[in-house]
Amino acid sequence: MPLEEIKTVLTSNGYNALTVLQGHLTALRIKKAQIESLIANVEKTVAAQKGEITMNDQEKFEGFKQKMIQENEAKYGKEIRRKYGDEQVNASNARVMSWTQAQYDHAQALSDELNVCLKTALESNPAGELAQKACALHKEWLCLYWNHYSKEAHLALAQTYIDDPRFKAYYDAIAPGCAQFLYDALKIYCL
Repeated sequence: MPLEEIKTVLTSNGYNALTVLQGHLTALRIKKAQIESLIANVEKTVAAQKGEITMNDQEKFEGFKQKMIQENEAKYGKEIRRKYGDEQVNASNARVMSWTQAQYDHAQALSDELNVCLKTALESNPAGELAQKACALHKEWLCLYWNHYSKEAHLALAQTYIDDPRFKAYYDAIAPGCAQFLYDALKIYCL
């Protein structure tokens, strides 16, 4: 738990030391398990690179997922942990680590379908059938990563798509104006 968060918790009126410590302990155990898994996978990768062992496809896939999470943590980790908390981020990472190859492939296919749908939907309006289908696909994609979905959280995320230049650039690369269009469509979808 970052020092600023500890300070906030300790100075809040509803402070409950036991609850805070239990939550922190759970988050630390999850992080420990992830680190142990990463160490084991890196050790196997080193041994495979030396020709000492041959990694099977599942072991390679485990390493790929761990690398994907590491890259996301390096790029957005501090920010998302500050915004959503260690517990939620760790739970999402654990969810991704539990994926099978088929689940990963589904997430990729869903992302591709969403992008195509958004690009086509831009020719209509945010309340249109295709725009609302894109919103449903976006929700389905989010639910692959999130443990708990709410319309409020979905709309708050969409707000970052227009406020944060990184996300805006990602969606606007699909088609100019796509980030704003998705936000406008999600405002209707999340009512």
